[in-house]
Amino acid sequence: MSWRWPTKGRVLEGYRRGDPSRKGVKIKGRNGQSIVAAEAGKIVYAGSGLIGYGRLIIIKHNKNYLSAYGYNKKVLVKEGDQVKRGEQIALMGNNGTGKTMLHFEIRRNGAPVDPLTLLPRNR
Repeated sequence: MSWRWPTKGRVLEGYRRGDPSRKGVKIKGRNGQSIVAAEAGKIVYAGSGLIGYGRLIIIKHNKNYLSAYGYNKKVLVKEGDQVKRGEQIALMGNNGTGKTMLHFEIRRNGAPVDPLTLLPRNR
């Protein structure tokens, strides 16, 4: 797989194994900033039913990998959509405390992994 950054911005908070509040990274941005698919796949969830993520999108990339994008202001895709790597899927929102950011996770076989080990070093 060839992961790409889902948005531009500084990483505010990194992944920490075993910490339920740090299953991914939080990337600072501006309200309404573009969020794109980090890899091609199928939208398997687009909604706000999971507490703590706001408007959330989950993309299934293959039998092993999923990526999750939380705190969206506006979701631009629906469940069942196929998306290409780099395709816009949402607009950045805030985390509920007024801080504008993206919560981004990559999961392998259902378990969170550190996205920074898979994303390219340069943006």
